[in-house]
Amino acid sequence: MTAPAPSSAGAKKDAGSTRAVENGKDGHGHGHGDGDGDVAGPGRGEAPEFVRVRVWDLPVRLIHWLLVLDLVVLSATGFLIGTPAIDPGGHTYWMSWTRNIHKVTAYLFIALILGRVIWHLRSPNPWSRWTEWIPASRERIGQIVPSVRFYTFLTREAPPVVGHNPLAGLTYCVLYTMFGVEIVTGLVLWGIEGNGWASWLTGWLLHVVPLPTIRLVHHLIMWLTWGFMIHHLYSAILVDRVEGTGVLSSIFSGNKFLPKEHAKDHAKSDAKDHG
Repeated sequence: MTAPAPSSAGAKKDAGSTRAVENGKDGHGHGHGDGDGDVAGPGRGEAPEFVRVRVWDLPVRLIHWLLVLDLVVLSATGFLIGTPAIDPGGHTYWMSWTRNIHKVTAYLFIALILGRVIWHLRSPNPWSRWTEWIPASRERIGQIVPSVRFYTFLTREAPPVVGHNPLAGLTYCVLYTMFGVEIVTGLVLWGIEGNGWASWLTGWLLHVVPLPTIRLVHHLIMWLTWGFMIHHLYSAILVDRVEGTGVLSSIFSGNKFLPKEHAKDHAKSDAKDHG
């Protein structure tokens, strides 16, 4: 994942261009190269050299942004369905359209969740795999407490990770569990509206959980998801300011800029953990 460092001859040749890059540093004082593996930073002894590392592959970025858009539409239409009093003039066609949009985007939501789970198992990129969410190595487990200390402001140093820190990964596990419950409760609500296959698949839950409770859980998860999204944005800004590795821009470009030795150490560690 980490591009090779330039040779000593290449470093001499590019000394002038390195100084030029220094003049165009980003807000964190990091120079960014033009290509994967281009070292772009101050001279030796002044600051560490940085390399571009492809952390988030294209499927992860596409699913991420499609989920964001899908959740916005699902939340808006779900809120309208759950608040029929705001139906302008009581027009039944207006509510019918709202329900249809909600169902179509719900199908897309299910497809995106399934796609992300499959990519967890099939991705060749170690930072997109399930081990980024479920700590499976001694090193990842050992980073949980430092992550908690960082997010609770007990320390100003973020855990040195390339992808997600283990606490963020565990949070995603909780989030996707919530998504699973949201899908199931949504199918139950579809079933009582006359959708035969949804009723056949999840109708038995009505004999276990009262319908009002199912509606409440479905609605509550929507608000919890928005709480996560707000915290997710906050923590991304926080880590980006502390680490200065391009966390915010990485979800668009897929790339982070890491100290060269940091990137090498983690590439070896991840190669070992993922076989």
